[in-house]
Amino acid sequence: MSTKILIIEDEAPIREMLIFALQMEGFDFLEASTAEQGRSVLNRCIEEHTTLPDLILLDWMLPGASGIDLAKKLKKIPELELIPIIILTARGEEDDRINGLNSGADDYVIKPFSPKELIARIHAVLRRHSKKTPTELKAGKIRLELGGHRVYIDGTETHIGPTEFKLLQFLLEHADRVFSRTQLLDAVWGQQIAVEERTVDVHILRLRKVLKQAGNQIQTVRGAGYRLSK
Repeated sequence: MSTKILIIEDEAPIREMLIFALQMEGFDFLEASTAEQGRSVLNRCIEEHTTLPDLILLDWMLPGASGIDLAKKLKKIPELELIPIIILTARGEEDDRINGLNSGADDYVIKPFSPKELIARIHAVLRRHSKKTPTELKAGKIRLELGGHRVYIDGTETHIGPTEFKLLQFLLEHADRVFSRTQLLDAVWGQQIAVEERTVDVHILRLRKVLKQAGNQIQTVRGAGYRLSK
């Protein structure tokens, strides 16, 4: 399957140059000219269960919401947080580069740039990302495809909500370890969000119903919390 790149760039000549460079490299592409359009493209991939882009080329200075604002939002969405981002911008000051990388971007390319160098940077980011990020997680009859945000039970695809997906992903990444409700809240919802511990129980119950065919892999450890067993 070809690598798919989402281009979010409002200047048509630059967007066309990027498309040409990606096509010459054999990449597939999606395109948008605003942050809102880019988000819509990603939402459509999720809703239609089509393959998400492998990387996003994101212009900083977009009409409406900026690329930096969009990058920060994408990193908070379970289905999208793993997609690497390269910021494209004419802003080359040190503080700008720091702000760009702190937004969650994986690289920062200053305009004007060489298409050949950009392609090399894309390959470098994809290599780094493939080494540190597994494409799928497995335990027993459960299999998660992280890139496509898909869940399979004994080979059959099943659909779960984004919070259940993130919770299941965390438990699979730390299989056979026991986590308290507080630890799960911090890991899945984040420390900045006020959520009652009972919320964890509700989502665990939903997961158990969906995963019933896989057996009792999510276990309650009395007085301690929950554990997903391999």
